[in-house]
Amino acid sequence: MKVIKSSYVSPFGGLNFVINEFDNIGMARLISDELPSLSAQCVYGWRDLLYSFWSVIFCGGDCVEDIGGNFRKSITNHPSLRVPSPDRILDRMKELSLPAELYDTRKGTKIHQFSHNDLLNRLNIKILKKTSTFNHKQKGHLLDYDNTILFTRKEDARMTFKKEFGYAPGVGIIGNHVVYVENRNGNSDAQTLQQDTLQRMFDMLQSEGINVDRFRADGASYQLSTLDVISRNVNKFYVRTRMGEGLYKAIKQIDNWELVKDGDQVVYRGDTMFTPFEQTAKRNKQEHLLKKYRLVVTKVKRDDGQINLFSAEPYNYYGIITNDYKLDNDQIVSFYNQRGAKEKEFDVLKNDFCWGHLPFSKLEENTVFLLITAMCRNLYHHVINVFAKRYKGLANTFRIKKFIYRFICIPAKWIKTARSWKLRLYGELELKT
Repeated sequence: MKVIKSSYVSPFGGLNFVINEFDNIGMARLISDELPSLSAQCVYGWRDLLYSFWSVIFCGGDCVEDIGGNFRKSITNHPSLRVPSPDRILDRMKELSLPAELYDTRKGTKIHQFSHNDLLNRLNIKILKKTSTFNHKQKGHLLDYDNTILFTRKEDARMTFKKEFGYAPGVGIIGNHVVYVENRNGNSDAQTLQQDTLQRMFDMLQSEGINVDRFRADGASYQLSTLDVISRNVNKFYVRTRMGEGLYKAIKQIDNWELVKDGDQVVYRGDTMFTPFEQTAKRNKQEHLLKKYRLVVTKVKRDDGQINLFSAEPYNYYGIITNDYKLDNDQIVSFYNQRGAKEKEFDVLKNDFCWGHLPFSKLEENTVFLLITAMCRNLYHHVINVFAKRYKGLANTFRIKKFIYRFICIPAKWIKTARSWKLRLYGELELKT
């Protein structure tokens, strides 16, 4: 076999269309206006820094260092993009970090380390407003909140409840879009000071004109002060309860149990009015926070027939507390269970957008990384939706790996003719007609 030497051809020709789409929606100007001004002597602007890093993700990389070896020659092939070194990108990310804040609780002995970055959270929302997949003018959005564990052995990482070191960021999600990220160290579980995190999130969204109508969360939000914050900021909320003596007393008062078939399982479902945390409110002199809500309970018979100590019945109980009095019990449960799909978003963020490969040794610096990769996740939603309408072989349900194989991996090179740059593809992109 004879090999004839020729000029370099990038294996990631489809990346040029992604960069062009970023510019089309005004990303370059937005990030330049919103992020801190750089010195006039700087060789690389924010466009170069962020586009280069996002290009690594769009080429299938999983860490910043990939730009220095695996993808540098392919990315530098773009005539309008100056590609910095991995160290330069990481240094600029560090400059965007804010000192982590330390908190303690009234009864606890732990010091809780939280990291929130309003600058980047606000930029993330402004980016979402530029995309075609997020309707920020919608009258009411459904907001889901949850925490996830990022296992890591970084210098300041603390032990999580899963007995491994890591961080526990809280994430707000509207649809498939990440709208808020606040990092916390691993020793701070999801319920600790959650009311403060949620208030910061609601304030941020309201200041950017994002109207939240409904809110869903798991049992970590089932606290007196947290429910008060939620009820003051949304019209309807749906929160999983945690079982306790007061809740069992309310369950005993339910007299409208109905037999419901849930798949292959037969369960009973009923509801009642319930004022949670009465003893807690009296003990802490917070009776002004007490409110009566609707409690929807599903009870499932235990296979082992063991009797519940409080209810004297062989059942497991699952409750949802809400201020929605219009939907029936089955609709409440069905609507709440749909939030399980949001767990997939954490899988996507960890495996497709580098949340599983944190680069820094400090909590606040890794918060910057989480937010910048979350921006890339939101931009991918826009790109795949726009391109799926134009090109055959693409669907807006594709994960980024499939998108890379179907679209990004097309050989191409830039050639200069008549004093202008043109992209030559060595493959075919079939347009939809």
